[in-house]
Amino acid sequence: MTVNKKKAVRFGVKVFFYLYIIIIFYFVLLSERYGRETGYQTSHVNLVLFKEIQRFWNYRHLLSFEAVLTNLFGNIFAFSPFGFMLPIIAKNGRGWIATVFSTFIFSLVIESCQLFMKVGVFDVDDLLLNTVGGAIGYIAYRISLKGYRTYDRWKCKKK
Repeated sequence: MTVNKKKAVRFGVKVFFYLYIIIIFYFVLLSERYGRETGYQTSHVNLVLFKEIQRFWNYRHLLSFEAVLTNLFGNIFAFSPFGFMLPIIAKNGRGWIATVFSTFIFSLVIESCQLFMKVGVFDVDDLLLNTVGGAIGYIAYRISLKGYRTYDRWKCKKK
């Protein structure tokens, strides 16, 4: 890939990354679909790891499929793009630890905003699931990068 093409790709991913950040904040803090139109009178906090995950799993037959899917897997899938795009837009390529740590910090910022704005729940389970999502995104990035490099070498040999 030429230098100009790399710059264009990085710029496009940066634009998409910033839009992604805005969309995440909207859905977590403002989206009426998830009951965010009015804040609570007090903040809601869960500091017990696996408490909400276990509750959603144990009561999955009583809850809607959408509620279980959103809580258990939505947090993972919502943060996978973060882990995928961050190494692309970072100048140094961001390694595994830096990407996972950055995902955790981004998630902590979002959870803290929920706490201070009194919308949703500050939940350590969300921190865990979001961080796992970022790690999965990074793994997908590495697999994609390896696939692209393999394809590129094959293409060069073919010429």
